[in-house]
Amino acid sequence: MTSLSTTVDARRPIIAVKPVVLPAPERGDDLQIRVSAPATGTDLPVIVFSHGFSKSMSAYDPLVDVWASHGFVVVQPTHLDSATLGVTPEDDRYPDIWRTRVSDLKRVLDDLDDVLASVPGLSDRVDRDRIAAVGHSWGGQSVGMLLGARVIGADGRTGPDETDPRITAGVLLATTGTGEELTPFAAENFAFMRPDFSGLRTPSLVVAGDHDQSLLSTRGPDWFTDVYRLAPGAQSLLTVFGGEHSLGGIHGYLAADTTDENPQRVALIAHATLAYLRHALGVDDTSWTDVQAALSAPGTDLGRLESR
Repeated sequence: MTSLSTTVDARRPIIAVKPVVLPAPERGDDLQIRVSAPATGTDLPVIVFSHGFSKSMSAYDPLVDVWASHGFVVVQPTHLDSATLGVTPEDDRYPDIWRTRVSDLKRVLDDLDDVLASVPGLSDRVDRDRIAAVGHSWGGQSVGMLLGARVIGADGRTGPDETDPRITAGVLLATTGTGEELTPFAAENFAFMRPDFSGLRTPSLVVAGDHDQSLLSTRGPDWFTDVYRLAPGAQSLLTVFGGEHSLGGIHGYLAADTTDENPQRVALIAHATLAYLRHALGVDDTSWTDVQAALSAPGTDLGRLESR
């Protein structure tokens, strides 16, 4: 059976620069970004990564280190909900943070040349025609809007289309489902959790844990698979066996808040997402074919892959 464990490629050192700062006076805080990239190589594809609630540009090293060491440039903005910024619900900006998150991602794309120029010698090594977006949890919702998802307002009308054609592939990690079964608290406080996935047509991989029981929904873990069932562009669903919301600890090495710490799960997700993005961006098909074969083989106990 093909190995489903991908680790940092020690033969390919990576470099990381932070903070790269994009002025954003209307935002209240300038946009801080971390850029990670392989120290060598050309024609490097780009991943724009959106973190989950309260995290920052400094999180998700278990995935970022793998992606960068295997040939991707990873660009991570810090959104306003990050604990590093201290924006509280009393702040006038708080109700619109979900919109600001999408604006942050678009700003990164608009100013990508400036972002890349912050790392000496990187600009000339990047393939700007191969850009993917990846998000975890709230970051999945943010990225989903760039892929074509929209938000249904309180009046029942579907909100604006934020699809960005510069993004040609996506990965949605533990991304919340539809709004029909929200808890009363979630319904009152999280207006953006009413997605319409029918317009999400950008090719995407969905990753969900089969033990991810959200306190925001009355549904079970299958809530996190709604985007796969309802989005035309969601090509594959990786169900991670035993995975809770942190999917084994993808947001940090030895993170104390990981409820289901499991390095094998993290390695599986690193391997599968890397292989999918290489496939979806037209870099290489072999590794994705191998992942599909391995996850359909008898005796696989890490996860299940469905495709259509």
